[in-house]
Order: sequence, then C-alpha cells, then structure tokens
Amino acid sequence: MTSHSANIHATAVVVGAAGLLFIGPSGAGKSITAFNCLAAARRAGVAASLIADDRVIVSSEGDRLVATCPQSISGLIEIRGSGILRLPHVASAPLNLAVLVCDPSTADRLPPADEEHRIPDIGSLPQIRLMAGSAEPLSLIACFCPEIGIPQPFSP
Repeated sequence: MTSHSANIHATAVVVGAAGLLFIGPSGAGKSITAFNCLAAARRAGVAASLIADDRVIVSSEGDRLVATCPQSISGLIEIRGSGILRLPHVASAPLNLAVLVCDPSTADRLPPADEEHRIPDIGSLPQIRLMAGSAEPLSLIACFCPEIGIPQPFSP
C-alpha cells in the first residue's frame, strides 16, 4: 500500500501508548495543553514524550495514522509568550485521537457526537473538544476516551 503524508499545523505527543494530536487555530493553546498533558504524565511516572510541535507530518501506514516530526524542530516546543523548550521526544508514533483545543468564550456547550478530524487524502481520527486552559487536560482526555489506552492514574 502506498503511504501518503501531510505536513499540518498541530502538536503531537504520546502518553503511554496513546498518540494525541492537538489541533486548532494559531494561538488556541495547542502547545501548552500538550505540555500540561506531558507534565502530568511524567509527574505520575507514566512514559510520555513530545512527537512534534507546530508542524506535524501525518502519514497513513496501513490502517493507522502516524505522526512524525520534521528534523529541524525535533524535540522543540514553543510555549507562547515564554519561549522554546527542549523536551524528551520520539521521532514518530501512531495516533489515536485528535483533540480540538477550543476558545471557551465561543465554544458550543456540547459538541456533536462522534466527531472526526479528517486529514484530506490521509485519513481521519476520532476527535474530542477540550477548552483551552482546562484543568487536568490529560485526565479529561482519558475519561472521555478510555479506549485509547492512557494508563492509570488518568484512566477512569
């Protein structure tokens, strides 16, 4: 099967075996939300690493989507207003979920059921919405999507 790829504006991390793709407009809070998930996992002793920040190469490999980091930004994450950090990272990992980071002042009270994030000509991921600045974002993701395998103590 031919592999396709797209370079998208997003942030990707892996927590345990769960690959998370944070999406949303510029300035929505993708990077800080992903950073908060990584920090919570590490505090709990759960393996967690950055895949890529700002630009993520997403490819289709068989029946799954895989995130890869462009070499020039490997291990780097920009925390808006604070600067650029170097974090533990992996070169690539399978993705399980897209997390749309939303502005709480304009977001719908309840999102549509069974949302998907489509990457044209690549594939799609199940999607949830998370308000920017949410407390305990990793715990919220684990509760809304226990099937993706975020390990204890975050899963319900």
